Amino acid sequence: MQTLSTRRSRRTLRAGGAGAALLLALSACASSSDTNATAKSGSSAAAPANPSGTVTVFAAASLEEGFTKLGERFEQRHPGTKVTFSFGGSDSLAASITGGAPADVFASASPKTMKVVTDAGGTSGTPATFVRNQLEIATLPGNPDNISSLKDLTQSGLKVVLCDESVPCGAAARKALDAGKLKLTPVSYEQDVKSALTKVELKEADAAVVYKTDVRAAGDKVEGVDFPESADAVNDYPIALLEDAPNAEAAQAFIDLVKSADGQKVLTEAGFLEP
Repeated sequence: MQTLSTRRSRRTLRAGGAGAALLLALSACASSSDTNATAKSGSSAAAPANPSGTVTVFAAASLEEGFTKLGERFEQRHPGTKVTFSFGGSDSLAASITGGAPADVFASASPKTMKVVTDAGGTSGTPATFVRNQLEIATLPGNPDNISSLKDLTQSGLKVVLCDESVPCGAAARKALDAGKLKLTPVSYEQDVKSALTKVELKEADAAVVYKTDVRAAGDKVEGVDFPESADAVNDYPIALLEDAPNAEAAQAFIDLVKSADGQKVLTEAGFLEP
């Protein structure tokens, strides 16, 4: 016959065993949780895989010199990659992207043209402004017509070229002219800033309103003339990863380079303003 003392002793042992089991279970859960947390921490801290393959970048014509240098730098840093560019008027590039043209990155010369792609659901995440650009008058070498202001472009007999107002450089020129309350009828409207500048380089025009970056890239083929109204028409340049990017990982790596200190140095040396 069990005594009361014996029953109490067995209950104490059973309680102790249950407590120990509970303690072990809690310890195991904690250990598992710590292991999972460590794994997650290690995963987020791990360096991303090296980018590879081709990155296709659609970029405003005015970015050609700076982006070409950055593309070469990217390929050097990431062997096995290749950056291909399609430069042109931002509106045309936006239309191509929304029309289904395969690309990884879009760098536009204005938020307005970027918005065309964003509104169509074509960007992944929020576009970021990475540089700004300001207008300048490009004249023939030596400035033979003595152009010193935006108003001088309205002189009779002067052949002036502007970008079409549908593209950012043309829209900016219109803002500058409006700010100066000036009316100007150009001999031609061009579809991108490079085409406008080429008219002057080939001496088919006496002057063109283009970006400072393009005047700098042209070297001694043209001469630049600053004008105060350009301060009213500075363009922000946004860049974005595209939603259906065929090579999203490498594309993001290229965007990171553009926005990095190294990328900004290359672009400011090309005449762009910091964002």
